Amino acid sequence: MDKQQQQLSFAKCSRQQRCSEWMFHDVRSDIAIEVNGGSFPLHKFPLVSRCGRMRKLVAENRGSDICRIELLNLPGGAESFELAAKFCYCINFEITSANVAQLLCVSDYLEMTEEFSSNNLGSRTEEYLESIVCKNLEMCVAVLQQCENLLPFADELKIVGRCIDGIVSKACVEQIASSFSRLEYSSSGRLQMNRQAKCEGDWWIEDLSGLRIDLYERVITAMKCRGVRPESIGESLMNYAQKELTKKSGFWNSSNQPNLVTEFSGHERLVVESIVSLLPVEKQVIPITFLFGLLRKSVMLDCSVACRLDLERRIGSQLDVATLDDLLIPSFCHASDTLFDVDTVHRILVKFSQQDDSDDDIEDGSLFGSDSLGSPSQTALVKVSKLVDNYLAEIAPDANLEVTKFIAIAKSLPSDARTAHDGLYRAIDVYLKAHQGLSDTDKQQLCRLIDFQKLSQEAGSHAAQNERLPLQSMVQVLYIEQLRLRNALSNSDPDHINGGAFSAAMSPRDNYASLRRENRELKLELTRLRMRLNDLEKEQVCMKKNMEKSESNNFISSFSKKLGRLNFFGSSSSRGSSSPSQNSQRMDTKVIERTVTSAV
Repeated sequence: MDKQQQQLSFAKCSRQQRCSEWMFHDVRSDIAIEVNGGSFPLHKFPLVSRCGRMRKLVAENRGSDICRIELLNLPGGAESFELAAKFCYCINFEITSANVAQLLCVSDYLEMTEEFSSNNLGSRTEEYLESIVCKNLEMCVAVLQQCENLLPFADELKIVGRCIDGIVSKACVEQIASSFSRLEYSSSGRLQMNRQAKCEGDWWIEDLSGLRIDLYERVITAMKCRGVRPESIGESLMNYAQKELTKKSGFWNSSNQPNLVTEFSGHERLVVESIVSLLPVEKQVIPITFLFGLLRKSVMLDCSVACRLDLERRIGSQLDVATLDDLLIPSFCHASDTLFDVDTVHRILVKFSQQDDSDDDIEDGSLFGSDSLGSPSQTALVKVSKLVDNYLAEIAPDANLEVTKFIAIAKSLPSDARTAHDGLYRAIDVYLKAHQGLSDTDKQQLCRLIDFQKLSQEAGSHAAQNERLPLQSMVQVLYIEQLRLRNALSNSDPDHINGGAFSAAMSPRDNYASLRRENRELKLELTRLRMRLNDLEKEQVCMKKNMEKSESNNFISSFSKKLGRLNFFGSSSSRGSSSPSQNSQRMDTKVIERTVTSAV
């Protein structure tokens, strides 16, 4: 407060000193004008000769020799009144883009019109605004910056509206000129637009970044109505956001001033919500990385629900171009214990999966709408499925991540989205490793997400030996591996491999040696699986003996029934079905017979 008082007193002294320099002193002042705590000792005649308001106020105080008048709510304060007083005293000064808005407002306040004096301050400033300022984009921006402290007077005098019209008109002219410069003739002789050429007509983007958010919003809205290119508007929004949302470090460094930090957070929230409302409706105009950046800010600043839902919908419509780093949104909510914001990502995935097919009135689905998003293509589904599997593997080690949320993320995509389940199996394996206290029911729910038939040979071999999986899942993997082995054995039959296999590039002796190697490897693999099945049978016997000792006959019978339903080698409904070990021996005999046959 002491510093502010010192600054005010210093400004008052300097103003009085400037006033004494241009005001004549041979006539004693007979009126004192007070504006915002500052006093101007002046003369009635120069003021009343040009100012209608001063004429009325002086007439009301006609009885006293020295009149003291206070001007309340004068736009521009003491600085604006000083310029108006100079004009009344015929002191020359230059009208520029830095003071024309102040002069227009103060001339209207003091009623300095042609009714009281010809070629008065109001008409001069109006002429300057119309003939010079409105025809120059940079000057219009400068005047708008001056209007920030002159509202609502500047709006009532239509200074803001005229400057915005000047900016938009100039931007449209520059856009048309740059479009003509990008025209070129194709190989067929047709005139076409070169989309790859850089647009040089967007130099105004940097100028607009200095405006306050409310005026900037009005400029961009007018540009969208006048048909300015969506790409140019998108670049302007990104440039403005980058400048306005990276000023926080200076505010955080200010010690013992928490009010400044709170005020700036409110300013950031207003900027984010305004920019989201101004985003173009066309797709692919705004990079998805920028959209994710806005979403992180909106979550951190607790922006409105409509703002966040709009961003989630836009991101969901082009999620196939996102990266893993984009999805890793930190959790800013104190009520959540997870490291990352899983709920937001789940809503984005739901938006991506539930895109509608009602695009009849929109070409190529190129616009954003509440119910007009095109259904994702199979290519996009495959890309997003890989992205989701990587995301699940990244968040799986979080000890506070609930199994229901993990399953919800995994099931948010259609069942046909994943062509391979290796990534999903890896994510579930990481989750099981990090959450070893899960119940058998939760483990089974997780493993039901995996289609073991879509696992690669390497992932299937790992799953067959993975002790973290439930027993039922391990048996299912072994069964699928056995089916694959059968197919491999049948495809490696020498009678099945005819002229295409015995090509001219390989001799019969090489083919014979290759077949022997393949049969030997398959035999070893079959032996390994048979040993694994024998181990499982031994474990079953041990469990059965232990359960008999504890007199749990009901549990043993139900468990045996469940194991009896499990089918290892195909159909078991026939009466002559044999045990797994007998089937393994029979297949082993077939392998030996095939080897002997090929040797002959």
